[in-house]
Amino acid sequence: MIRKLLLFTAFITLGVFIWLIFLYSQIRFDVQRIVDYKPRLTTQIFDKYGNLVANLFDKEHRFYVNFQDIPARVIESLVAIEDTQYFEHKGINTEAIGRAIIKDIKAMKLVEGASTLTQQLVKTMVLTRDKKIIRKIKEVLLSLRLEGLLSKEEIIERYLNHVYFGHGYYGIKTASLGYFHKHLGELHLKEIAILVGLPRAPSFYDPTKNLKFSLTRANQVIRRMYKLGWINKTDYHEALNYIPIVYNDTLTRNKAPYIVDVVKKQLLPNLPDLKTGGYKIKLTIDLKAQQIARDALKYGYEKIKQRDIYIDTNQSTTKTLNGAMMVLENNSGKILTLVGGVDYLQSSFNRATQSKRQPGSAAKPFLYQVALNLGYSTASNLVDISRTYQYKSSNNILKKWQPRNYEKDFKGLISLREALVHSRNLATINLVTEIGIDILHKKLKYYGFKDIPFDLSIALGSFGISLFDLSEQYTIFSNNGVQIKPYIISSITDITNQTITFEPEKKYITTPAQTYLMTSILHNVVKSGTGRNARVKGIEIAGKTGTTNKNIDAWFCGYSPTLQTIIWYGNDDNKPMRRTETGGRTAAPVFAFFYKKWLKIHPEIKRKFDKPEGVFTSWVNNRLEYFTQTSNIPKIENKTEQSNEKEVQF
Repeated sequence: MIRKLLLFTAFITLGVFIWLIFLYSQIRFDVQRIVDYKPRLTTQIFDKYGNLVANLFDKEHRFYVNFQDIPARVIESLVAIEDTQYFEHKGINTEAIGRAIIKDIKAMKLVEGASTLTQQLVKTMVLTRDKKIIRKIKEVLLSLRLEGLLSKEEIIERYLNHVYFGHGYYGIKTASLGYFHKHLGELHLKEIAILVGLPRAPSFYDPTKNLKFSLTRANQVIRRMYKLGWINKTDYHEALNYIPIVYNDTLTRNKAPYIVDVVKKQLLPNLPDLKTGGYKIKLTIDLKAQQIARDALKYGYEKIKQRDIYIDTNQSTTKTLNGAMMVLENNSGKILTLVGGVDYLQSSFNRATQSKRQPGSAAKPFLYQVALNLGYSTASNLVDISRTYQYKSSNNILKKWQPRNYEKDFKGLISLREALVHSRNLATINLVTEIGIDILHKKLKYYGFKDIPFDLSIALGSFGISLFDLSEQYTIFSNNGVQIKPYIISSITDITNQTITFEPEKKYITTPAQTYLMTSILHNVVKSGTGRNARVKGIEIAGKTGTTNKNIDAWFCGYSPTLQTIIWYGNDDNKPMRRTETGGRTAAPVFAFFYKKWLKIHPEIKRKFDKPEGVFTSWVNNRLEYFTQTSNIPKIENKTEQSNEKEVQF
């Protein structure tokens, strides 16, 4: 009988052993997922000064921390509350399991798990949380195997980086930065206790939701450490009474959503793991400038709304009103700020990069620059008279076009400077006719303009272009004849600390001397022409207004000796604004608003334009004009000698 019992026991034992081997054969590869741990890591975007712009992540918001960077106090606190014998056992705690079995038998169900940290990691990463015996057996088998493959330090490193700490935070470093705005080494003992107490019930103990329960749980951790003799009495009482400041931030902490959207659009095609690769992306932007730009754009928006006397009626002209603004460094193309709309929460559509609008008269400086490069001077005479043009429409009907100036008058002969300063349409059209559409079209294409018409409407800026692209074109003037492509990403660093840096793309257009002639004219635009509302005391500004037919678009494109700013307003549905909403009245004051605020925090910036070599001055018709060696110099009426030595004072 005894022999049969022994044989039966041996048979059962062998069967269980074989079953365990079979069970392990089914799950043995799961442990490799823990060994080859490759978590989803959050990418961070910073401004030029290292200030956080936003966090990018997919599903799990996590920052990784290596074991050697985890303070000893964090390890002690975790082990004290979760697994006191962690550094002694081999993956399972047999004593704790024995106690748990007794309690489970008494309750006739699984009421206590007795899981070690190793078991918790296994359960979290490769198993379910179901309270079933088969799951528990798998957990034990995998834990025993894991302890043979990884060191204790490696296991606890994976645990602290993988588990959920509530509020959308994965990993203890993420939770530390999120809840307390502190790195792990800066944490108070009470803050550490809050964090290590979270994994048991992260949603319930979330300090942003249930601070009272979170503090109670933390005090349990502190009492356990004191009982074990791991902290002294002074630290014990001080920690119990300490109440930390807890922050309730959004996970992305996105301070510049329009910019973040641009960054994602640029990088995702080549970095498919952008949201999970843990990159550090440094931008060219300045968050302070971004805030000033937002305020400036909002300021202009509210002013337009106030002038719209039909607000909240069916006759309102600003129901879909919006705007955009972009500031960059003249000599580098680095984008300092980019705002794609008045309110991102109302509309995420980026009007700076995604919308193409007609520039109107803001395109005229490029036509005039072609003329200057062909030998015209700022004093050259242009014909400001009305003409009638006949043309055939698409259905072969003969039509007439009679363009006119905004002021509805004409002046006969005027200087090239005066024509541009006062944005005279008729003089510009006659200039285009004089130069030849074919020549102008070819030159503008070389500048980088696309989809421009091959007819006289080119003189009035009747083609679509984005604010971003127009900013690139204007660098021809602000960067002294060298066109520079605006860019917003300065560098990208991966998790191995390999860094890629980005440099500006440049294209030579003309000489500094030739573009200085244009700068002198555009300064007059601001000083006494259509851009007077952009004037800022104490700094020289050059710029051009733009207003399209029926006041659908209003622009101001301007620059100082160091910064360039393009501003646009209009209705998203392309309906006209009020007739009084011109580039000079609508957009130019926003330019001044930004620069006045900017000068307060950067009084050291350069205030005056430099005159390059090759520019000389002469008095023509009682006006100081500017010439280069290629200029066709008109008759000097005041008999003042030409001079290379006189400095230009705008």
